[in-house]
Amino acid sequence: MHLWMHNKPGRKAPLGNMKWTCGGLSEQQGFGFPEVFSSCVNASVFPLLFAHESRAGLEYPCKAPSGLPRVSRSLEPAAVAPAAPRQREGLTMIQGKLRQLLPEAEVDPCTISALLCGSAAAVLVLKWVRRRRIQEKIEEARRWREQGLAQMEKAAHLFKQQNPGVQSSHILSLSLVELGEKLKEGSLSPESVLYTYMDKALAVTQEVNCVTDFISECEEQLKELRRQKEKGLLYGIPVSIKDHIGYKGHVSTCGLIHYLGSPEEDDSVLVKVLKRQGAIPFVKTNTSQSMINYDCSNVIFGQTVNPHNHKKSPGGSSGGEGALIAGGGSILGFGSDVAGSIRLPSSFCGLCGFKPTGYRLSISGLASPIDGMRSVSFMVGPIARDVDSLALCMRALLCEKLFSLDPTVPPLPFNEEVYSSSRPLRIGYYDGDGYFQPSPSMRRAVQETKVLLEQAGHTLVPFAPPRINFAVDELFTKGIFSDGVSTLLEKFEGDIVDPTLKSQINCYRLPILAKKILALLLKPVYPRIAGDLKALCGAGSVKNLWKQDVALAAYCKEFIAKWRKLQLNVILCPALGPAFNEGYPGKLFAATSYTNLYNVLNFPAGVVPVTTVTEADEERLKHYHGHYRDPWDKRLKQAVEGAVGLPVAVQCVALPWQEELCLRFMKEVETLARGRKREHV
Repeated sequence: MHLWMHNKPGRKAPLGNMKWTCGGLSEQQGFGFPEVFSSCVNASVFPLLFAHESRAGLEYPCKAPSGLPRVSRSLEPAAVAPAAPRQREGLTMIQGKLRQLLPEAEVDPCTISALLCGSAAAVLVLKWVRRRRIQEKIEEARRWREQGLAQMEKAAHLFKQQNPGVQSSHILSLSLVELGEKLKEGSLSPESVLYTYMDKALAVTQEVNCVTDFISECEEQLKELRRQKEKGLLYGIPVSIKDHIGYKGHVSTCGLIHYLGSPEEDDSVLVKVLKRQGAIPFVKTNTSQSMINYDCSNVIFGQTVNPHNHKKSPGGSSGGEGALIAGGGSILGFGSDVAGSIRLPSSFCGLCGFKPTGYRLSISGLASPIDGMRSVSFMVGPIARDVDSLALCMRALLCEKLFSLDPTVPPLPFNEEVYSSSRPLRIGYYDGDGYFQPSPSMRRAVQETKVLLEQAGHTLVPFAPPRINFAVDELFTKGIFSDGVSTLLEKFEGDIVDPTLKSQINCYRLPILAKKILALLLKPVYPRIAGDLKALCGAGSVKNLWKQDVALAAYCKEFIAKWRKLQLNVILCPALGPAFNEGYPGKLFAATSYTNLYNVLNFPAGVVPVTTVTEADEERLKHYHGHYRDPWDKRLKQAVEGAVGLPVAVQCVALPWQEELCLRFMKEVETLARGRKREHV
């Protein structure tokens, strides 16, 4: 294939002013090739791509996309001279076709020109109208948010004026367990706690842009709480919820314009159970556009940044929760997880996050842009500052109210005996999965935690996930996009793609045939990227989807057999981190391999912060090359640069339905890591 560069005859073409002719793929075939070409190169999905001259002789004027392989400036114009005659021939052919379509007497060049100009003007007007409607929807959503935040500020300010003696700093310093005890005994009032956290949430969102909606009904719920005879396990606790968790009268946007203007008709089951246990949902938080991305930005509410470093991502898609809780504006939050969307923000922001087994909690009433996808488990779960908070949350949620509201949830109450056990554990561990080489701090976090666990009397056994490339490509990527990404892309019709997601979406929009051809061409050079492209083509048929389900069941059986052969209780492994530089998550979706594996397997998994990035980690990063030395490895190195002092977490995993054991293991890791930190201080 060739890359033609057109310029005036007799002169060398300066690269900055060239016209790039992209052959075989035109605007009429469904996408603007130069835009896709540039963004996919930047995404490192296919870093080397050349195109034939277009069959119609079309020229797309654009700057040379960043990241292109260098093209010699000495290329002579003579090499492209034959293009002009072919263009003239094409024009003559078009004129001939027009004469055949219209009667000879009616072929008037002025009429045709007017017709073409009118059509072009109509298209432009329609595009402008559509764009204007989109902008109006965005402005309306932003006005709604600003009004809510103003109402929130007014309420918090009024309470402070009327109650000047409230010790806000003391309230904010308490752990969830301590706060709950003081609320139940009456030494703190639910009003003082709610308005203190409202005030703090306002300060945090002004800094990092994490709150998208004030749930004004929380003030009415506060009054009802006083009338309740029984105090639930979360009595008086203000909680934050991710944007797409349904709350009656509020919009679950999923970061997409598609959902604007459609408020929820009822509370989600999760919200109903929280209210029954005395919790007070008071804000909704930001998410990435479509939630299929682990950054936290969308065109409606903008970019949320990491409270530890504003140049870093808070992770996603539950990044608004991560940023708000890490900033101190919420004590307990709820996110969702289909590839790591609870665990990644927790890792990036230095929090504890927990993804239960699928259907251990109810997902009824949660919006999803890929609703109907069942190949990879999607789950809701808590994010908090410590493991005891997660355990208290699970203890509260696993109640009769949950089991009656959603009969599809197995009636398994929280097993206190397992969580409180102190018997030694047999722990499998690995510090690299073989798909993405961990960053130096990720590997060190696992190795240091392994030593601490051994010193505490636990047995550590090496473990390696079987057939990791197969699991990531054939089971996760092909599973979550078994329809060839068509359902997700439908939600982007009439929407503006957020810059953080552009590389990802442009790649998804490639025709399936183009993906297959590119995968074939890239396989000898970049086999990992080729495998991902092939998987994005989806299952292709119902028969193939069933075969994939069989392959998934066989892989789970193989994984569990290996687990049981080693007689393991739990597994210790890396959590992706430290926090990525802004814009990189959308270019490295496959780097979620450490977390998405346990969505594929449907195992409970959680993350615990254990250390921070050191200067030595940063120095070792300079020598990072990755397993494949492909563009993805280069991107990962760039993504985690400049992270000294940022938190690093490890991941803890148990077998399905063993949430209490997983939490108990997380608590053990947390206790040992905090003990070591105190010794070093």
